[in-house]
Amino acid sequence: MSAALLHRLAGLRGRTAELVAARSASDPSAGDPMRGLLLTPEAVDHLLTARPEPAPDWPSQAADDEPADGQQDELHRLAARAGLTELDLRLLLIALAPDLDRRFEQYYGYLNDDVSRRRATVGLALDLCGLPWHSAAGRARLHAGAPLRRAGLLLVEEEDQRPLLGRALTVPDRVVARLLGDTTPDARLAGAVHPVAPVEGGPDGAPLDGLALLLAKRLAEGGPVFAHLREPRPGAALPLAARALRAAGLPGLRFDPRPADAAALVPVLLREALLAGAALVVGPLPAEPGPLVKALAAAQVPVLLTGPQPWDAEWTDRRPLTLDAPRAAGGDPAAWERELTAAAGAPIGFDLADAIAPYHLTDDQIGRAARIAAELAAFEGVPLTAGHLQRGALAQSASGLEQHARRIRPGVDWSDLVLPEPPLVQLRELALRARHRDRVLGDWGLRAGGGRGRGVVALFAGDSGTGKTLAAEVVAADLGLDLYVVQLSSVVDKYVGETEKNLERIFTEADRVDAVLLFDEADAVFGKRSEVKDSHDRYANLESAYLLQRLESFDGIALLTTNLRSNIDEAFTRRLDLVVDFPFPDAGQRRALWRHSLARVPRADGLDPDGCAEEFELAGGAIRSAVVTAAYLAAGRGDEVTAADLLEGARREYRKSGRLVLDGGSDW
Repeated sequence: MSAALLHRLAGLRGRTAELVAARSASDPSAGDPMRGLLLTPEAVDHLLTARPEPAPDWPSQAADDEPADGQQDELHRLAARAGLTELDLRLLLIALAPDLDRRFEQYYGYLNDDVSRRRATVGLALDLCGLPWHSAAGRARLHAGAPLRRAGLLLVEEEDQRPLLGRALTVPDRVVARLLGDTTPDARLAGAVHPVAPVEGGPDGAPLDGLALLLAKRLAEGGPVFAHLREPRPGAALPLAARALRAAGLPGLRFDPRPADAAALVPVLLREALLAGAALVVGPLPAEPGPLVKALAAAQVPVLLTGPQPWDAEWTDRRPLTLDAPRAAGGDPAAWERELTAAAGAPIGFDLADAIAPYHLTDDQIGRAARIAAELAAFEGVPLTAGHLQRGALAQSASGLEQHARRIRPGVDWSDLVLPEPPLVQLRELALRARHRDRVLGDWGLRAGGGRGRGVVALFAGDSGTGKTLAAEVVAADLGLDLYVVQLSSVVDKYVGETEKNLERIFTEADRVDAVLLFDEADAVFGKRSEVKDSHDRYANLESAYLLQRLESFDGIALLTTNLRSNIDEAFTRRLDLVVDFPFPDAGQRRALWRHSLARVPRADGLDPDGCAEEFELAGGAIRSAVVTAAYLAAGRGDEVTAADLLEGARREYRKSGRLVLDGGSDW
């Protein structure tokens, strides 16, 4: 217990003893061993004729209750945060005393004239404060909306059983513990509340600037700041809040309000923040945040709300300071290196800047990704690699895309692509753009105006089977990202406006995660606008117009594929970063495709697929299907793939495409 609190308690003990002595001097039953258990006739006569004893004077200046050395106690610091008056402090100390000194139980039992009631009552508290029982000012400090009770620092018991003056005053155990120096949070908040990890300066350790500096100044001014930090993606507001709180010298508590029982914890949460002198960072907000926001708006501590929703004035009458949190940068090598080195216990042995460029993670997510990467490396018994880092980073994306798209975890690389040099160069440029878009469009200021995003959008055009989908998977693998193939069946809807809503959900989720979005057969939704002849044409054109606008504001990576480039609206083409044409393979490329498809297939000695490559003009997808057919034929015999198997597979692909196949063997 602090010396200051001991000093205040000693003063209260003296005043209580004086009141006990004054009451004993005039009480005829003072020496009766049954006093407090029954009323004697003498005691009744005394009650009818005696006047209330004058309470000992309580100094009017708070400084008189301070120790000689001027040390300020936790009680006064709490009073400053909660807006408590000196009368509030006296009432709180009176209620608190039995929890700090057992002798007060006996004092209060005597003064209450009931040995079983060993806590201060409202009437006794007013006596000790030198106030008459009918004092409106004194009673108002114990009203349900008064600072002491609103903050949960003082409880008035038995409200339904006793008159006001006879109701007991108690202080919650958590408040007592905090005043005694115990910083352990309330047990009910375990798992729901965490301290905000301090963040040094800006993203690269530089001094604060921009929003963080302005928010820090506002927090440093004191008072219950109420702010809404809107996030472009989950977790983006936390670094902003952490830097501002650190600069303002305020501790912070993070609270996730999404669990079902979160609303019941709000009063406990607000009291904990008040006791700790901390700001609250609450988010992400639930789908219906109105009741929660209304409760938090009355907080006596700074509250920073985070979430992707725009502010709705219907949530509460109190207008917040509304800020848009910046999108996380493409990667802070210093933060990644610090976390990875600490987690792995060894220096990084790969190109870190190149590995982290595609990811937009918050500081918390970087720490978690680093720990996962280190654990994976330790599990495999190998040094930490870029692959481990990528797996750790991907684990941070809890994507809602899977409702409308099929996730593919890429298992291919550049060696799996058999293409001419021009499209290969363009594909590598696409990966380059995806890695460095934050630097070029953001840091170098080359992003166009009009609300345009930092996304990368490309069109892959070519005949079926020429490698468009495979190329998308290779690009995703090169970036270390998952590929999400949009299921058009879950997007296109016959009802007006529903298709746009489904697409908006997809684009919104894609903006929030690190992934590559693939619209296969994109002309189904990105087709040309037509002349308006009826209402159907008008609504179809509205859908295309929406897509044009949404692509411009997109911040992610989107790839479109089509078999008929001419079907894509020219307005879409203008908004594309790259258009990659996938040509039909010539004989040389077909030979490479056949050999690549047969690379791991058991085959007869001397089997040469060059004859198939020369005789059958097939695209890469059809060549793979022909090899699969040949492999099944060989597996059915329990044998290796032969030239006859390959020939049969190629003929079947020809027949599927409606081409004529001559019967008979081949001379190759």
